[in-house]
This record gives sequence, structure tokens and C-alpha cells, in this order.
Amino acid sequence: MERRAVTEIEALVGSRDPDEVRAGLALARGELAAGSAMDLPSLFDAVAALFYIDPLDRPDFVVVLDEAISLVAGFGDQAIPMLVERLDGSDLKAQLAVAHALGRIGPAAIAPLVAEFAATTDPERRSFVLYALGKIRSPEIVAACPAALEGAAAEDHELRDTGTRALGKLAESIPAGSLPDDLRLQFVERLQKNLADRDPAIRAKAVRSLGKLARFGHLGPAEKDRLRGTLEMIAGRDARFDWDTAFVVRREAEEALRHV
Repeated sequence: MERRAVTEIEALVGSRDPDEVRAGLALARGELAAGSAMDLPSLFDAVAALFYIDPLDRPDFVVVLDEAISLVAGFGDQAIPMLVERLDGSDLKAQLAVAHALGRIGPAAIAPLVAEFAATTDPERRSFVLYALGKIRSPEIVAACPAALEGAAAEDHELRDTGTRALGKLAESIPAGSLPDDLRLQFVERLQKNLADRDPAIRAKAVRSLGKLARFGHLGPAEKDRLRGTLEMIAGRDARFDWDTAFVVRREAEEALRHV
């Protein structure tokens, strides 16, 4: 991609007018489709700058942001190192957009993200790595199971929260019967432990993830029966009426009961 084209794209995507930004994104897609000599780092920087826009402040940019994420994901494998590097950023909106882009790239992003999870000790960075892995829809995501289990058992609150959620997201993408039994049992054990977490948000995610294990065929009949009893207790349906005090947890239990 010639520098002239990048300069034009930068000018358009830097506009506060969403129509002009979309025109810039369309120009970038056209250049990429035409096989122009590409200055991908410069183009990436220009497009990724849109990730910092707050859609709550600028609802007219919601569609634009989605197009920007898809455009970056369209770079394929070449975008992965640049996206992983951006997980260092302190802006939550941008980190979420980066995670969505990595998710849209798909299976090629799994190994780099798993490696990044192992390489860093920063719990915030690890959280966003797990969030990105949870966005990847592929049976190959089974490779991320140990990382998700580690996150769900972490002392750090946010990492434990994200890991608990990630176990359920991974269960959605792994076909029934394809989750190795040792990992499957670890999923159940960890989520059962997190049902007793002091934070109701984590307890709610543990309930939701257990429900997904049942929904997507990762639990046998006896395991479903045991889970049903646990969920009925949480929801206050059993004779003891020893329900969870948090409404959000009880609501998740009612939803999960549909799958057992």
C-alpha cells in the first residue's frame, strides 16, 4: 500500500464524522483486496485508534467500530503480534476491541494467546488474554483449557472472574466428547469451588459455566442430576430454602436448570 493511500486513510478515519470514517475503512478494504503493497503497521495504527472511541458517548460509531474490528481481523496472522501487544494498553474499551479482533481471527490466534498467558504474570493482561480466547469459536480452543483453569483458580479477583467465565465459553466451542475427561473433571471441580466464592459475580459466572457444560453435552446423566440438585438449592427450590442471597446468582441458576 503506497504511503499516499495510507495518508488518505488516516485522514478519513481520524474524522469525527462516522460517514467519513466508514469511507476510510472502505478505502482500506479496497486497497487490501487489490493486493496493494501494504504498510500494515501504519494502517493498523490508524484503524486501531478507533478502538478508543466510547460507543456510549458516540452511539453513531457503533457500526463503525464493528467494521474497524473486522478490518483488523482481516489482516489475518500478521495482525496477531500487533493485537497482542495492544493488550498492554490501559484503556478498557480498546482492550475489549482488541480481544474481539483476535477472536475474529480465529484458531491462528490460539497458540500465540496461550503462549502470552504463560509468558506474563500480569493478572490484568492474563484476564484479557482469556477474554480473547473465549471469543474464538473453534474445537481447537481445547488447547486453552489449562490456561482457563489456571485463571479460574487465581487469587486475583478479575482474573478469577474472567477465568470462570472462560471455562463456559470454551465449553461452547468444544464438541461433546472432545473435552478430555481429566480436563472435563477439572472444569467441574473448579466451577463447583467457585460457587462458594465471596463475590456474587464470580458465583454467577460459575453457575452459568456449569450450565453450559450441561447444555453442550459435557456432563453425563448422573452429573446432570447432581448439578440439578445444586442449582435447585441455589435457586431456593429445594426443601431447605438455603438459596444464594444474590439475585444475579439465583437468576443464573434458574437459567441453567433449563439445561439439566
